[in-house]
Amino acid sequence: MGIKDLLNEDMKKAMKEKNKSKLSVIRMLRSEIHNKEINKGNELTEDEINELIFKEVKKLKDSLVDYENSNRDDLVKALENEIAVLEEYLPDKLSEEEIRKIIDEAIDKTGAKTKNDIGKLMKEVMPKVKGKAEGKLVNRIALEQIES
Repeated sequence: MGIKDLLNEDMKKAMKEKNKSKLSVIRMLRSEIHNKEINKGNELTEDEINELIFKEVKKLKDSLVDYENSNRDDLVKALENEIAVLEEYLPDKLSEEEIRKIIDEAIDKTGAKTKNDIGKLMKEVMPKVKGKAEGKLVNRIALEQIES
């Protein structure tokens, strides 16, 4: 079952359960997917939908930090709920060990040895971890691997 089908099923379930917060998040996500498809001119692939969800989660997490710093506990709880709902639709995240393995393979392939080579290393690594790991984490691990 694809993500779009899963969203439709979960939307129906949220309606029956009268879960307004989850229903709102699912509708927002379906709307985002629909808008992207209109802009693109055809249906999004599962990877493109995952990327869209990942970006939305990242955006919400960035906002979460701002709200926490402003002591807006009401908004913090709402955002945490939205993030939790969206993360249900993301593929499992890669562990640091799995990321290190991918980076090691990319180092062997690209011959990266210094910080100056980080660009070509990241160009090799990011397509393999897209939607499964945050770029900041991958970059930090890549720098550690090159420096060691």
